[in-house]
Order: sequence, then C-alpha cells, then structure tokens
Amino acid sequence: MYKYEFDEETGGILLTDTEALMSKEPRPIYAEEMNILGFNSRWHYENQNAVPYLWAEAGNYFYHGKKIAVVKGGSLYEKPQLEFVEEDGLPQGETLLPVDLKKMSEKNFELMENLRQETIKRIYRYWKSHQKRLDCFHVAFSGGKDSVVLLDLVKHALPKSSFIVVFGDTHMEFPDTYKIVDVVEKQCAAEGIGFYRAASKFLPEESWKLFGAPSSVLRWCCSVHKAAPQTLKIREILGKPDFVGADFIGVRAQESFKRSEYDIENVGQKQRGQYSHNSILEWGSAEVWLYIFMHGLPINDCYKKGNSRAGCLLCPMSSGRAVFFRNNAYPNELKKFIGYIAENVTDEDIDSYISNGGWVNRKNGRDLKSPLTNYSEEVKDDYFYITVTNPKTDWQEWIKTIGEPTFRYEIQTDSENKIVTAKVKADYCGTTELKNFKSVFHKAATCIGCGVCESNCSHGAISFNDGLHIDKKKCVHCLQCHDIDSGCLLFNSTKLSIGGGGKLNDKKLNTFSDHAPKTEWLKDFFANPNSFLKKNTLGSMQNVQFKRFLFDAELVDRKDKMSTEFTELVKKIGWNTATAWGLILVNLVYNNPQIRWYVENLPINEGKDRAVVEEKLQAIEVSVKDSKSIVKAFKRLCETPLGTELNFGTTTSDGRNLATLKRTNAKVEDGRVILYSLYKFAEATDGWYQLNLTRLMSDSDSAGVSPSKIFGIDREGMQQFLNGLSANYPEFLNATFTHDLEKISLIAEKTSQDVLNLFNR
Repeated sequence: MYKYEFDEETGGILLTDTEALMSKEPRPIYAEEMNILGFNSRWHYENQNAVPYLWAEAGNYFYHGKKIAVVKGGSLYEKPQLEFVEEDGLPQGETLLPVDLKKMSEKNFELMENLRQETIKRIYRYWKSHQKRLDCFHVAFSGGKDSVVLLDLVKHALPKSSFIVVFGDTHMEFPDTYKIVDVVEKQCAAEGIGFYRAASKFLPEESWKLFGAPSSVLRWCCSVHKAAPQTLKIREILGKPDFVGADFIGVRAQESFKRSEYDIENVGQKQRGQYSHNSILEWGSAEVWLYIFMHGLPINDCYKKGNSRAGCLLCPMSSGRAVFFRNNAYPNELKKFIGYIAENVTDEDIDSYISNGGWVNRKNGRDLKSPLTNYSEEVKDDYFYITVTNPKTDWQEWIKTIGEPTFRYEIQTDSENKIVTAKVKADYCGTTELKNFKSVFHKAATCIGCGVCESNCSHGAISFNDGLHIDKKKCVHCLQCHDIDSGCLLFNSTKLSIGGGGKLNDKKLNTFSDHAPKTEWLKDFFANPNSFLKKNTLGSMQNVQFKRFLFDAELVDRKDKMSTEFTELVKKIGWNTATAWGLILVNLVYNNPQIRWYVENLPINEGKDRAVVEEKLQAIEVSVKDSKSIVKAFKRLCETPLGTELNFGTTTSDGRNLATLKRTNAKVEDGRVILYSLYKFAEATDGWYQLNLTRLMSDSDSAGVSPSKIFGIDREGMQQFLNGLSANYPEFLNATFTHDLEKISLIAEKTSQDVLNLFNR
C-alpha cells in the first residue's frame, strides 16, 4: 500500500512511491452526498453523479487538495452537522469542478500497474500451487468495491473455468447492492464463469424473531446469513460434503485491527478446514478506487449516497452517521428492520431503544419478548443438574459429537421425552469437558438447524436433510461444532443472564453516613498510611466510615488492614493530582454503591435541586434520613481532590443550606486513566474485550460502567482518547474508526493491574 496525497491539479488522489504504514481510507464524494449534507448552500456544482467532486478522509472533505469542510455527529434520526473551513478554505460561491479521472489515472498508472501485475501473479502462483490438492476455488463476492476489484484481478489471473463466484445473499443488503450483483452475474455468464447465490433458509424476518436482533456482542448474523450458506452452497455444487477449497476474499488490512493481523494465505481463518487467500490485503482504499476508475469497473450506487461501505442495512457495528445515510437512502427498507426489532423486544419506547443503542448493546435474551425459558442449571447436594423441557433436537444425537465423557452422568426423561434432566458430580463444574457436555444440551434445547454447526463440520458428519443426524463413522470428535458461543448461537442470543448482573442494592447506598472523607484526613493518611490506620485522631464513627472509603478505593487491603501497592502508586503519582484521583474514582465506582449511584444518576453539567435528588433516592426505598446523608456527602466529596483536582462535581448553596448538585466533566490529564477504566469495564462485564464506541457511550444494564459515564466524556472526546491510546499503547488497545465502522479491541491477555504497572515504567 502506497502513501497518497490529494492532488491539486486533478482534484483526485496521487500515490507516492513510499509505502504507508496506515491510511485514513479516502473515498470519492458525489453530488448526491453533497446535497444531503448541504454543500449546495455554499458552492455551485452540476447535480450529476457520474464523476465525483471531492474526497473524504473520515469526517474531513477535500477539494483539489484543500480541506473545505468537516462533518460531525449523526445518528438514525439526526442529520450530521456540516462545518465549513473558514480560514484557508474555499471562498463561498465558487463553482466546483468534477475530478479529472482521466488525468488522475494517467498520473497513477505506473504505480498502479505494478501493483496490479504483482497481485495477479500472486493469485496465479497460489492457484498453481494448490490446484491439484483442493476441490475448488471461489471468489467471495459481496457487491462492494473491494470484491469488484478482487473479481477483476482473479479474472485476469486464472482460467475462467478454474473458479466460481459466490454471492452471500443475507437478504439484508442495500437495494443498490442487488443491482450491482445482477450486473456482475450477467458479465460472468457471458464469460463462462459460474456465478451462484447462497442464502440461509431463514429470511431476516424469521431469524431476527428467533435470535433477536444482532448486536455488537451477539453477531450471529454473519455466521447464519453469510458464512454457513456459502459453505453449504459449495457443497451442493460439488456434491461433496467434505470438500476442501480455497476462497479468494477481498478483505484489507486497513479496514480494522483484526484484519490487519491476517496473513495473505491462511487455513481455517474464515471457515474451518478451508483455505483462504486475501489477495488485496495490502491494498488501501486509495488503490481500490483508483483501480475502479482506471479500469471502468461498475460502482455500487450506495457509495454515492454517503455510504462508506456496502453491507447490511442495519448493522450493530456501524456508527450513527452510517445509519443516518442508510436511512436517508433506503428509508422503507430500513423501516422493516426497525420493525423486526420492535416486534421482538419488551421496550415500548422503540425509538429510544434504537437511537440510544439498546439493541446494539444487547448481550442476552433479557430484552426479548421470547427469551430462552426451556433450559435451566442448578447445583444441589454436590450434583450439577441440567434440565431441558420440550427439546428442539435429540441430545442423544448431539452427544455423539463429543464422544464418551470420562465422568459418569445420569439422564432422566419423562415418558414422552418432553423433559430431559442430566446429572453430573459438581466436582466437574468449570472443566472443559463439562463445558462441552453442557453444549450438547444447549443445542438440544434450541437448535433449529441454522446451518452453522453443519458448515463448521469439515468432515460432513452433521446432516439436517431429514431431521438431525450425526454420522458416527464420519465424526472424529474434533468439537468444531461446539466451538461456537455457548455451543449454539440461538442459545447464546436468547439465554437469560445468570446472577445479579452487577446491580446494586439500593438499600445500602448510604455507605458514609454523615462522615464522608475530608481532605485533611486524606492528607494525614497519605503521609504515613499504615501508621494512620493504627492510630489517628478521628472519632470512632469517622474512623469506621473513612476506612470504608479507603477499602473501596483499594487504598487499604480489606483482609490485612494494611496499605496496598496501589497506595504507593498514588503517592508516587501525587495523591492530590487529577491523575491519581481518576484511578481512585474508577475503583470507587466498582466497589462503592454510593459513588456509583452519583455516576449513574447525576447527569453531566446539569444542576439538580437537592430536594429532587432526595426524592429520587426515596423512590428506590432509601430512607429520608439516608437520602439527606447521601446528598450532603456529595458536597463533602467535591471539596476533596476528587472535586477540586479531578473536577468530579460541584454544589451550590442558598446561603445556609445545600441547594443544587451537579456532576461535571472530569479533568482527565493522562490517557492511562481511561485505559484503566476500560479494562475494569471489560473485567466487570465477563470479558467484553471487543467493543464499539456506541457501546461505550451507552452502558445501561451492565455490570461495568463506561469511562464516558464515569468521567463525563462526550463521543468526540472518547474517540480522541481511544485513538491516542491505540497509537501509544498498541499492546493494550487497538481502535479503528474507518468506513463508518467503529471497533475497539482490548488485548484479553492484559489486565487492569497491567495498566497500573504502566505508571511504574
């Protein structure tokens, strides 16, 4: 991938002969998108969509090498805001000229031709070296720009009869995508290339009802509607359930952190047991668009309507701005999918549920009208019990896939096999073997034959042709059919969470009584922590309540009643600094229900009348006396460095009494504080190490609390922090914000303690 610059002469992009380490993924901008955003209110241009006028990098728009506008915000129901660059920008009233595509192509010809030839040779060499040992080669076609380029390269590299093209039809694609698929299908037919469409047996209106809407965590849709149908379609074409083939795939390293770790050649990365060739992995979007313009390839019209990607109409991984453009371009189609969500969730305010990310953040079946209810587990009298009522499939078939367990188990059924109970010694709880055993009954409880387990089995041992059947002769107990979330995607998406879900006991909110900490107490403590704990001048109740604060801040060990390594770290940083109190606040949020209540119930920069706050507390059965104490404690906390240095909050008085309480935007001076908060969040939410920005900006119904809520950081501020952390601490976090996709990946091997260790470097 080459570095590029915006070309003043042609209005296009110009590659340089220097290799780029990263790219901001430029894309061409057409009149239709410009009209939507409001460029026509400032400049003149012909209303045509054959040739682009501008280029965009993220939210920045460029005309002939000059940045002229920035777009911010945007959501399903909110138009993005266009801000024009005043200084050094383009004078108002100018007439914009289209990009000179011919001259742009000429100026980039040499570098692009070298890249083209190199990629074609790589594809040919791969095919040549694998053709005798693989059953087939196929191009995975999506209708997007990358797959259009990939297909053209494969056509030039290989004999037309040596590969097929498979379009994974999710039935959730943009209408314009189907137009481009029709065009390419006709081209392939004319050239003698086999073109096939693969789709799940379930339409979205069925699958979204069965599974619930996909979410950023529950991404069952990719497997059910895309990967599995393509594998099953190729088996059908070849008549060989255990085929081994190679996919040519148009993924690129610059699209996401996960894809940046791909190899050009791999086995089993996309589909178990299958080979993959990521032919344009090292291309940037600059090269992709140049190739399309230079070779006259068809362009999906969705790109001209403001969409950075061609994909599913309503995707939980897309940014709010992307959803706006989709809704603007395809309102009737998008309305259908919003309807599918509304039909299946209990939340009556569907507009709020959609716009606030409720559907995006769903992690189980809690929000669904029909969650999983026919499966239960319990430990009783040293035994672990699994009970399935009205099983969808036969557990006796599924258990063939794990072989005979080493532990003894008992199965009890009623006379009609409508209730199945498995009994195992509780000693095996937590073992991998019991996990797979449980997976058998997850499948029995919910399996509807979605095709994922069947496609995962590279030996062709699983069949649903006439009900579920496992061929014991073909099954080698590889457990690939269990290597799925919870062993069954439907079970995983509709199960109800076990336990309290991190909810606080509101009746115990008053943790400080009338003795919230004072700055002078903190000063004395940090001067000599262990000496202070043994002897101090505090009254008995003051001592008890202050120690509670120190315990919850993790400054004192609850068991040993001694100061901790964290205490020494805080002293090293400076106990009265914003950075130290940022770390302390994170600990308090996870350990102290009173602090957490402030964070979750006092909005940022909105003063709340004291009486209103007290009434809110009393509404959750906090006593009148305790509600007054909790309100007064907020004032005292704001007088410590938590308020004076970190800027946690402020209060006002009416001259004699406390009048209003207000949480404020915290002053976070060190990004490592945010990183610490992110790892605490992931650890509290059962390992949510893969997130998106929407998830972080809305963490309702979660055991974890997002740093955006703890510190009062807006979306733009969070993105800046994440980009900085990704650049400075890639061993801990990688954040990608390209093509209106947002992906935040924490490294699961790291912990919040590892983040604290960064301060000791």
